[in-house]
Amino acid sequence: MEKLPKIALPVIIVAIILVVVLAKSAVTIGSGEAGVLYKTFDNGVVTDQPPLGEGFHIVAPWNKVIIYEVRQQELFEKMKVLSSNGLEIQIDASAWYEPIYNDLGNLHQSLGENYLQRVIQPAIRSAARSVVGRYTPEQLYSSKRDAIQDEIFAETKKILDKQYVQLNEVLVRDVTLPNTIKEAIERKLRQEQESLEYEFRLVTAAKEAEKVIIEAEGKAESNRILSASLTDKILQDKGIDATMKLAESPNSKVIVIGSGDSGLPIILGNQ
Repeated sequence: MEKLPKIALPVIIVAIILVVVLAKSAVTIGSGEAGVLYKTFDNGVVTDQPPLGEGFHIVAPWNKVIIYEVRQQELFEKMKVLSSNGLEIQIDASAWYEPIYNDLGNLHQSLGENYLQRVIQPAIRSAARSVVGRYTPEQLYSSKRDAIQDEIFAETKKILDKQYVQLNEVLVRDVTLPNTIKEAIERKLRQEQESLEYEFRLVTAAKEAEKVIIEAEGKAESNRILSASLTDKILQDKGIDATMKLAESPNSKVIVIGSGDSGLPIILGNQ
Protein backbone atom coordinates (compact mmCIF):
# COMPACT_ATOMS: atom_id res chain seq x y z
CA MET A 1 0.00 0.00 0.00
CA GLU A 2 2.89 2.35 0.75
CA LYS A 3 4.45 1.58 -2.70
CA LEU A 4 1.22 2.26 -4.65
CA PRO A 5 1.49 6.04 -4.59
CA LYS A 6 5.11 5.84 -5.77
CA ILE A 7 4.05 3.72 -8.79
CA ALA A 8 0.90 5.69 -9.54
CA LEU A 9 2.60 9.08 -9.56
CA PRO A 10 4.65 8.51 -12.77
CA VAL A 11 1.61 7.01 -14.43
CA ILE A 12 -0.47 10.03 -13.56
CA ILE A 13 2.27 12.36 -14.86
CA VAL A 14 2.52 10.42 -18.14
CA ALA A 15 -1.27 10.46 -18.48
CA ILE A 16 -1.35 14.21 -17.95
CA ILE A 17 1.38 14.70 -20.55
CA LEU A 18 -0.50 12.52 -23.01
CA VAL A 19 -3.72 14.45 -22.44
CA VAL A 20 -1.92 17.77 -23.01
CA VAL A 21 -0.22 16.45 -26.14
CA LEU A 22 -3.47 15.05 -27.49
CA ALA A 23 -5.28 18.29 -26.71
CA LYS A 24 -2.70 20.24 -28.69
CA SER A 25 -2.67 17.69 -31.50
CA ALA A 26 -6.43 17.20 -31.93
CA VAL A 27 -8.17 19.45 -34.43
CA THR A 28 -11.88 19.42 -35.18
CA ILE A 29 -12.95 21.10 -38.43
CA GLY A 30 -16.59 22.08 -38.62
CA SER A 31 -19.17 21.94 -41.40
CA GLY A 32 -18.39 24.18 -44.35
CA GLU A 33 -14.78 24.62 -43.25
CA ALA A 34 -11.35 23.35 -44.25
CA GLY A 35 -7.94 23.52 -42.60
CA VAL A 36 -4.56 24.63 -43.94
CA LEU A 37 -1.72 22.71 -42.33
CA TYR A 38 1.38 24.66 -41.29
CA LYS A 39 4.43 22.47 -40.58
CA THR A 40 6.79 24.34 -38.29
CA PHE A 41 9.85 22.22 -39.12
CA ASP A 42 9.01 21.31 -42.72
CA ASN A 43 8.68 24.22 -45.18
CA GLY A 44 5.74 25.92 -43.49
CA VAL A 45 2.37 26.01 -45.34
CA VAL A 46 1.42 22.78 -47.12
CA THR A 47 0.41 23.74 -50.68
CA ASP A 48 0.92 20.48 -52.56
CA GLN A 49 -1.86 18.58 -50.77
CA PRO A 50 -5.60 19.16 -50.36
CA PRO A 51 -6.62 20.95 -47.16
CA LEU A 52 -7.89 19.07 -44.14
CA GLY A 53 -11.60 18.39 -44.50
CA GLU A 54 -14.44 18.36 -42.02
CA GLY A 55 -14.12 16.19 -38.94
CA PHE A 56 -11.51 15.18 -36.35
CA HIS A 57 -7.77 15.23 -37.14
CA ILE A 58 -4.56 14.50 -35.23
CA VAL A 59 -1.54 16.60 -36.12
CA ALA A 60 1.88 16.95 -34.56
CA PRO A 61 1.71 19.32 -31.58
CA TRP A 62 4.38 21.59 -33.07
CA ASN A 63 2.35 22.08 -36.25
CA LYS A 64 -0.65 24.40 -36.69
CA VAL A 65 -3.95 24.25 -38.58
CA ILE A 66 -5.53 27.47 -39.89
CA ILE A 67 -9.25 27.02 -40.47
CA TYR A 68 -11.08 28.75 -43.35
CA GLU A 69 -14.74 28.91 -44.26
CA VAL A 70 -15.12 27.37 -47.72
CA ARG A 71 -18.86 27.91 -48.20
CA GLN A 72 -20.19 30.66 -50.47
CA GLN A 73 -20.04 33.98 -48.64
CA GLU A 74 -21.52 37.40 -49.38
CA LEU A 75 -19.87 40.82 -49.39
CA PHE A 76 -22.07 43.94 -49.14
CA GLU A 77 -20.67 47.14 -50.61
CA LYS A 78 -21.93 50.74 -50.75
CA MET A 79 -19.79 52.59 -53.27
CA LYS A 80 -19.75 56.20 -54.44
CA VAL A 81 -18.60 56.39 -58.04
CA LEU A 82 -18.71 58.94 -60.85
CA SER A 83 -20.85 58.73 -63.99
CA SER A 84 -19.57 59.60 -67.45
CA ASN A 85 -20.44 63.29 -66.93
CA GLY A 86 -18.80 63.47 -63.49
CA LEU A 87 -21.89 63.20 -61.26
CA GLU A 88 -21.60 61.18 -58.06
CA ILE A 89 -23.66 57.98 -58.04
CA GLN A 90 -24.11 55.57 -55.12
CA ILE A 91 -24.14 51.88 -55.96
CA ASP A 92 -25.39 49.26 -53.48
CA ALA A 93 -24.02 45.89 -54.55
CA SER A 94 -23.14 42.51 -53.16
CA ALA A 95 -20.73 39.83 -54.32
CA TRP A 96 -21.01 36.08 -53.80
CA TYR A 97 -17.60 34.44 -53.47
CA GLU A 98 -15.75 31.49 -52.00
CA PRO A 99 -12.13 30.37 -51.75
CA ILE A 100 -11.07 27.72 -54.25
CA TYR A 101 -10.93 24.58 -52.11
CA ASN A 102 -7.86 22.87 -53.51
CA ASP A 103 -5.92 26.16 -53.59
CA LEU A 104 -6.58 27.00 -49.96
CA GLY A 105 -2.91 26.53 -49.04
CA ASN A 106 -1.82 28.91 -51.81
CA LEU A 107 -4.48 31.43 -50.72
CA HIS A 108 -3.22 31.34 -47.13
CA GLN A 109 0.41 31.61 -48.19
CA SER A 110 -0.06 34.49 -50.66
CA LEU A 111 -2.96 36.49 -49.18
CA GLY A 112 -3.72 35.19 -45.70
CA GLU A 113 -6.94 35.18 -43.76
CA ASN A 114 -7.73 38.80 -44.71
CA TYR A 115 -8.02 37.98 -48.41
CA LEU A 116 -11.47 39.63 -48.52
CA GLN A 117 -10.05 43.06 -47.67
CA ARG A 118 -6.85 42.50 -49.64
CA VAL A 119 -8.24 41.49 -53.03
CA ILE A 120 -12.03 41.10 -53.26
CA GLN A 121 -13.12 44.52 -51.97
CA PRO A 122 -10.52 46.46 -54.01
CA ALA A 123 -11.43 44.42 -57.11
CA ILE A 124 -15.17 45.07 -56.97
CA ARG A 125 -14.65 48.78 -56.18
CA SER A 126 -12.25 49.21 -59.08
CA ALA A 127 -14.60 47.39 -61.46
CA ALA A 128 -17.60 49.48 -60.32
CA ARG A 129 -15.73 52.75 -60.89
CA SER A 130 -14.63 51.62 -64.34
CA VAL A 131 -18.07 50.41 -65.47
CA VAL A 132 -20.24 53.22 -64.07
CA GLY A 133 -17.88 55.78 -65.60
CA ARG A 134 -19.06 54.66 -69.06
CA TYR A 135 -22.71 55.60 -68.53
CA THR A 136 -24.78 58.73 -67.98
CA PRO A 137 -27.11 59.04 -64.95
CA GLU A 138 -30.11 58.66 -67.30
CA GLN A 139 -28.81 55.32 -68.55
CA LEU A 140 -28.05 54.08 -65.04
CA TYR A 141 -31.49 55.11 -63.79
CA SER A 142 -33.61 53.72 -66.60
CA SER A 143 -32.26 50.87 -68.67
CA LYS A 144 -28.68 49.90 -67.93
CA ARG A 145 -28.78 48.36 -64.45
CA ASP A 146 -28.60 44.79 -65.72
CA ALA A 147 -25.82 45.77 -68.11
CA ILE A 148 -23.64 47.37 -65.43
CA GLN A 149 -24.27 44.38 -63.15
CA ASP A 150 -22.97 41.99 -65.80
CA GLU A 151 -20.03 44.23 -66.65
CA ILE A 152 -18.99 44.70 -63.00
CA PHE A 153 -19.10 40.92 -62.56
CA ALA A 154 -16.97 40.33 -65.67
CA GLU A 155 -14.37 42.93 -64.73
CA THR A 156 -14.16 41.84 -61.08
CA LYS A 157 -13.78 38.22 -62.15
CA LYS A 158 -10.96 39.22 -64.48
CA ILE A 159 -9.14 41.07 -61.67
CA LEU A 160 -9.51 38.09 -59.32
CA ASP A 161 -8.11 35.64 -61.86
CA LYS A 162 -5.24 33.62 -60.28
CA GLN A 163 -6.01 34.99 -56.80
CA TYR A 164 -7.31 31.59 -55.56
CA VAL A 165 -10.83 33.03 -55.11
CA GLN A 166 -13.96 32.08 -57.05
CA LEU A 167 -16.46 34.87 -57.80
CA ASN A 168 -19.96 33.45 -58.32
CA GLU A 169 -22.15 36.52 -58.79
CA VAL A 170 -22.35 40.30 -58.48
CA LEU A 171 -25.76 41.83 -57.73
CA VAL A 172 -26.49 45.55 -58.08
CA ARG A 173 -29.24 46.12 -55.53
CA ASP A 174 -29.73 49.85 -55.91
CA VAL A 175 -28.51 52.85 -57.90
CA THR A 176 -29.01 56.15 -56.04
CA LEU A 177 -28.80 59.46 -57.89
CA PRO A 178 -28.78 62.99 -56.42
CA ASN A 179 -32.40 64.11 -55.90
CA THR A 180 -32.16 67.00 -58.38
CA ILE A 181 -30.85 64.67 -61.10
CA LYS A 182 -33.45 62.01 -60.32
CA GLU A 183 -36.31 64.53 -60.52
CA ALA A 184 -34.99 65.94 -63.81
CA ILE A 185 -34.75 62.46 -65.31
CA GLU A 186 -38.28 61.54 -64.17
CA ARG A 187 -39.62 64.80 -65.63
CA LYS A 188 -37.89 64.12 -68.93
CA LEU A 189 -39.23 60.55 -69.04
CA ARG A 190 -42.78 61.80 -68.43
CA GLN A 191 -42.46 64.34 -71.23
CA GLU A 192 -41.14 61.68 -73.60
CA GLN A 193 -44.04 59.40 -72.71
CA GLU A 194 -46.59 62.16 -73.29
CA SER A 195 -44.96 62.97 -76.63
CA LEU A 196 -45.16 59.32 -77.68
CA GLU A 197 -48.83 59.16 -76.70
CA TYR A 198 -49.58 62.33 -78.70
CA GLU A 199 -47.78 60.95 -81.76
CA PHE A 200 -49.76 57.73 -81.42
CA ARG A 201 -53.06 59.65 -81.36
CA LEU A 202 -52.03 61.62 -84.46
CA VAL A 203 -51.10 58.47 -86.34
CA THR A 204 -54.36 56.79 -85.31
CA ALA A 205 -56.44 59.81 -86.43
CA ALA A 206 -54.61 59.95 -89.77
CA LYS A 207 -55.28 56.26 -90.36
CA GLU A 208 -58.99 56.67 -89.53
CA ALA A 209 -59.25 59.63 -91.94
CA GLU A 210 -57.49 57.64 -94.64
CA LYS A 211 -59.88 54.75 -94.08
CA VAL A 212 -62.93 57.04 -94.45
CA ILE A 213 -61.51 58.54 -97.67
CA ILE A 214 -60.81 55.11 -99.13
CA GLU A 215 -64.32 53.89 -98.28
CA ALA A 216 -65.89 57.02 -99.81
CA GLU A 217 -63.79 56.72 -102.95
CA GLY A 218 -64.74 53.04 -103.24
CA LYS A 219 -68.43 53.79 -102.88
CA ALA A 220 -68.27 56.61 -105.44
CA GLU A 221 -66.47 54.37 -107.92
CA SER A 222 -69.04 51.62 -107.35
CA ASN A 223 -71.90 54.06 -108.02
CA ARG A 224 -70.16 55.36 -111.15
CA ILE A 225 -69.72 51.86 -112.53
CA LEU A 226 -73.31 50.96 -111.67
CA SER A 227 -74.71 54.13 -113.29
CA ALA A 228 -72.68 53.56 -116.43
CA SER A 229 -73.98 50.00 -116.76
CA LEU A 230 -77.70 50.76 -116.23
CA THR A 231 -78.89 51.50 -119.83
CA ASP A 232 -82.56 52.00 -120.79
CA LYS A 233 -82.65 48.55 -122.36
CA ILE A 234 -81.39 46.92 -119.11
CA LEU A 235 -83.97 48.86 -117.07
CA GLN A 236 -86.77 47.74 -119.40
CA ASP A 237 -85.66 44.12 -119.08
CA LYS A 238 -85.55 44.42 -115.30
CA GLY A 239 -89.06 45.96 -115.33
CA ILE A 240 -90.45 43.15 -117.46
CA ASP A 241 -88.91 40.54 -115.13
CA ALA A 242 -90.48 42.27 -112.13
CA THR A 243 -93.85 42.47 -113.92
CA MET A 244 -93.82 38.74 -114.64
CA LYS A 245 -93.11 37.92 -111.01
CA LEU A 246 -95.84 40.23 -109.75
CA ALA A 247 -98.32 38.80 -112.24
CA GLU A 248 -97.80 35.40 -110.70
CA SER A 249 -98.49 36.75 -107.18
CA PRO A 250 -101.90 35.85 -105.63
CA ASN A 251 -102.40 39.47 -104.46
CA SER A 252 -104.98 41.40 -106.49
CA LYS A 253 -103.57 44.05 -108.76
CA VAL A 254 -104.02 45.84 -112.04
CA ILE A 255 -101.13 45.97 -114.50
CA VAL A 256 -101.13 48.64 -117.19
CA ILE A 257 -98.49 47.72 -119.78
CA GLY A 258 -96.28 50.45 -121.20
CA SER A 259 -97.75 53.40 -119.28
CA GLY A 260 -94.70 54.27 -117.16
CA ASP A 261 -91.48 56.15 -117.89
CA SER A 262 -89.45 54.58 -120.70
CA GLY A 263 -92.37 52.32 -121.50
CA LEU A 264 -92.20 50.47 -118.13
CA PRO A 265 -95.45 49.10 -116.74
CA ILE A 266 -97.52 50.75 -114.02
CA ILE A 267 -98.77 48.31 -111.38
CA LEU A 268 -101.93 49.18 -109.47
CA GLY A 269 -103.31 47.05 -106.69
CA ASN A 270 -105.33 47.01 -103.45
CA GLN A 271 -102.30 48.37 -101.61
